[in-house]
Order: sequence, then structure tokens, then C-alpha cells
Amino acid sequence: MYVVGTAGHVDHGKSTLIKALTGIDPDRLPQEKQRGMTLDLGFAWMTLPSGRQVSIVDVPGHERFVRHMLAGVGAIDLALLIIAADEGVKPQTTEHLQILNMLKTKRVLVVVTKSDLVDQETLDLLNLEFEDLFKGTVCEESPIIQVSVQSGHGLDHLKEMIDQILNTTEQRQDLGRPRLAIDRFFSVSGFGTVVTGTLIDGSFATGDVVEIVPSGLNCRIRAIQSHRTTMEHSGPGRRLAINLSGISNEEIRRGDIVTKPGWLKPSIMIDAEIQLMPNAIRPLKHNSRLSFHLLVSETQARVRLLNARELQPGEHAWAQIHLTSPIALAKGDLFILRNTMTTVGGGRVVDIAPKRHRPFVKSVLERIALLDEGTVESSLLGALDEHKPSSPKGLAQITNLNLKQILSSITEMSNKKQLVLLDEIEATPNSVIYSNSAWDNLESRITQAINAYHEQQPLRRGISKEEMRSRLDVTPVIFAKILNRMKKEGTISEQEAYLRSPHHSTALDEQQKHLIKSFLDALKSNPYSPPPNLILEPELLALLVNEGKVVKLNNSITFLAETYAEAVQIISAHIKSQGNITVAQARTLLDSSRKYILPLLEYMDQNRITRRIGDHRILR
Repeated sequence: MYVVGTAGHVDHGKSTLIKALTGIDPDRLPQEKQRGMTLDLGFAWMTLPSGRQVSIVDVPGHERFVRHMLAGVGAIDLALLIIAADEGVKPQTTEHLQILNMLKTKRVLVVVTKSDLVDQETLDLLNLEFEDLFKGTVCEESPIIQVSVQSGHGLDHLKEMIDQILNTTEQRQDLGRPRLAIDRFFSVSGFGTVVTGTLIDGSFATGDVVEIVPSGLNCRIRAIQSHRTTMEHSGPGRRLAINLSGISNEEIRRGDIVTKPGWLKPSIMIDAEIQLMPNAIRPLKHNSRLSFHLLVSETQARVRLLNARELQPGEHAWAQIHLTSPIALAKGDLFILRNTMTTVGGGRVVDIAPKRHRPFVKSVLERIALLDEGTVESSLLGALDEHKPSSPKGLAQITNLNLKQILSSITEMSNKKQLVLLDEIEATPNSVIYSNSAWDNLESRITQAINAYHEQQPLRRGISKEEMRSRLDVTPVIFAKILNRMKKEGTISEQEAYLRSPHHSTALDEQQKHLIKSFLDALKSNPYSPPPNLILEPELLALLVNEGKVVKLNNSITFLAETYAEAVQIISAHIKSQGNITVAQARTLLDSSRKYILPLLEYMDQNRITRRIGDHRILR
């Protein structure tokens, strides 16, 4: 299935031609009937001589309704540029041609209407005008067909030519990423909400759960129609009317995208390549405010130039575009930029979720160019430099590449050491991936933080893992994968809840060694009743705790580790034999005083060895 769209100046016979070809009047609004001009998109369809069916989108030609024209030509396979023979090239003819050029419309057929109203000399002069107008545009090699709706002249030839062009046009591929930009929505009694649009990039079926972006609302497809024919399934390239359940008209806006859940994310800022119209009246300055048009969506935008202070007519530049309202878009999408009066330029989306950039930063410009290069490898590397870390699923959203292709490429690139795939041999949709430079930077941050901690706290085991994770601002899952990779590489060591350098050792001077020995000897002399005046420097005591030589019951009482283990064994055996134990019983068993036994039992409670019930302890 293909979609054909019209373009051209107001009152040049676009709607009349469509009606003559299809038998369907695309002017559906009462105001359109009264004024004799198209105000919004109109739709029709026809069967070509080959039996091929095509959808037709009729667009308004008046300058005040160019935004509606843009909504109509964003997803077409063939454009009919319509020019009336009796009026020739007019302002909207030129503007629509420029728009088709900016949108890189591959196939354009020029249709000269009202040919019966002029003589052959006028038609010949018009063809000469076309040569200059079309030079260097998408229409330069386009066929030109003269028709008359009144006499029927050329209509059959036009159908044959449309058929011939579409016969050599590759059909849209089902990439598994359906997008339908809503150009109309309404309610049908007994059925509920209906939306219409052109399906690109994927397929829909009755019963599918879909997401409305940017709102993020989920609903279900109740029924699908194309050309008033009900169908269970539709592939890309069709005009569709979709009956949705679980959503109301009030929750839908023109320009919203119907897609599968979780794939398409709305953007508020994009990186793009932009071009100023060759016939632009003035240069485009940095930070200019313009209206942004993509498919059916429209919003205000601020255009920040990244490699130029201003853009001259016909010139290209990298730009970061800040959108006033979020729009669902994908890498490679083409858009148009307009001011209040006319089209000033257009561009192509390179990154859908970049960070804010400063102009003239070499590394930023290189990354955008890499992302724009087009190969799978360059697109992935460009995205990874900006989004650190990422996953194949996330990269599919950013690059608009097929997930299966991304998974295969990432595994291959990992084997070639072109990127870092954490803790896995083969990539999965949720794998954690870094670019080589991002990984080197991350490793450096972690090792520097650990070494700095050792320098400040030489007697401690190392920095806490949770503190390090907090510094990196990553999820526990990603953090675990990072640690596993670094441990395998031998760059860090892990000990319980701490991270340390593999080369770190606690260096004690002779005085510190003496203090520790005296402290441990004093604990051994009376294990369950340590001397009350026994004090050790906090750093040295922390070292003994970290090394597992002592157990700190509270801020004032410390046991040898073996003493604590023995006490746990004795108390546990008593409870198993007698069912419970009191403080007094424990005091007797260990030949100690309440001063030491109560903190011991409370410590055992905290460590879920025992549980207090009244004056007794039982085993958990």
C-alpha cells in the first residue's frame, strides 16, 4: 500500500483533481464547501490500472494553512505538485516545492491542471519556467503531465504514470516499530474513540495494546479500517482508521503518536543537522525562535547553532533544538522550521535525547558527526559517547535501529574491543554497555576515589560500596556489573561491604603495633569482663574490627572475636536445652557481670541470633 500526497498553490485544482481521479470529494468540512478551498487535510483513495490501491492525502494550498500541508506530506511515497496552467508558479507553489525538497521527497510528479484554459504557447513558456524553478530540487527529473478535469484530458495518463512510479517504489518495511501520527480523532456512537493517520515503520493488529505518545497512556485496538474496509491486521504504508478502547477523545491531541508500548519516548531537546532555505531573506541567528513541524506535530522551538554564529541561506549546520512541548520522534526523522510568515529551513534528527551542549566544542561536534555517519557501528559509538551507560534497548530508541541488528553488532564490537559489554559474553536487550572512553573514565574515577580514601584513612579496609555507588549515581544492578568487571581485571578488590585497591595494606608503626598488642592482651586476660579503663585509638580499633579480630558490642565494650563466637555457642546451646535464657543465667554461664552480658545479648538480638520476649531470650 502506498500514500500519494498533493502540494501546490491555493485554487490550483488539487481537490478537484482528486475528486476526478477517485470519485471522492476530499473537502469534508462545511467551511471548505462554502469557501471553495481546502482548510485542513482531506483524504481519498483509488485503484490504479494495475489493481494497486493507493491512499491520497489532499493538503491546503493557502499560506495560512501551510502547517496543515506539512502534516500531510510527512509520510507520503509520491507527491503530486499541482500547478494551474492559467496562473503558473505562485508563492505557495515555490514554498511547497521547498518543503518537498527539505523533506527529501524521493518521488514527485508535476501535474499541470486547467490545461484546456491556455494555448500551447503558454504551456511551452510554462515548461521553460519549470526548468529554472526545478533545477537542483527533487523535481529536477520529475515527469510533467498536463491534464484537464473538465475534458478528462490526461487523467488516464496520470493514473498510468502514478502506477508506473509506484511500481518501482520500494514498499515500506515492517521494522517492528509502528508509528501512526494522529491527524484526526473523533467519537463514533456505539464504538468510542477513532483516530486516523498513516502507519509507518511497523504493523498493528486487532487486540494489540498500544501506547499514545507523548502522554504515555495505554489502550487497546478494538478495530482497524482502511478505505472503509475492516481488517484484522495492517502493515506499514496504509492510511488507517483505528477504533481505540480505554481512552477518550479528551486524552488525545492531533500529532500524538500511536505506537507499541515502551519503544518511543517523547523528546524535549534534539541534536539535528539543519539547512536554511537557499532563498531565505535573512541569515538564521543563534538562539532563534521558530515553529517546529514533524509529521503531524507542531510546537515552538529555540534553535541553538553549535558550529556557526549564524546560518547563511543554503548553508548547513549542527544545531541543538529545544522544543516547547514534547514530541515523539526518531533518529533520521525530517522536520521543517518556519517563522510566522514562511518556511525558513528544515533538518534531520540526529539524537533524540542529548545533553545540553555548548557551541564550538570539538568533542561534541565529533560525536554528533559520528552518530550521524549512518553505519550501525558509528551510530552506536556516537550514542554511547553521549549516553553512559546504555543498553541495547535504549540504543534502539536513540538510534532508530533494529534491536536484533543492535544486539548482533554489540556482541561483535565487544569481541573486537570497540566497546565494553559488562559481565556478559553476548548482548541482551538489557545489557550494560559503555564506550571505551566512557569506561576508561569510569575506571579512573573509581580507582582515584579508592586511592584517595586509602591516603586519608590508611588504617581502614576501604571505601564503602554504597558510598561509591552513590558517587557514581548508578543502579545497584549496574554497579554490581561494574564491580564484577573491575575485579576480573584486577583493578579493585572487594571485602564484604568495602572496596580497596589490590595493592593496599595497612602500614602500622612500632608504637601502633605495641598499642594493639597491649589491647588484645588485655582482652585475653579476662575475656568476658574486659578492664573498664581499656581504650584504644578509634582508627586502630576500627582496623581491628575491619580485620575481624574484635567485635564491638557498643561504644564502650569490645570482645575478642573468638570470645564472642564462644559466647554465642554457649548461650545458643543453653537455649536449645532449656528453651530460653535470662540475663542472670547468661551472666552465670559466662562468669561475668550484667555490665557486659546485657550488651552481648542486645548485640545478638541485633544480629538476629536471639529474640527478646519479656525477660527471656529465645533463638530466632
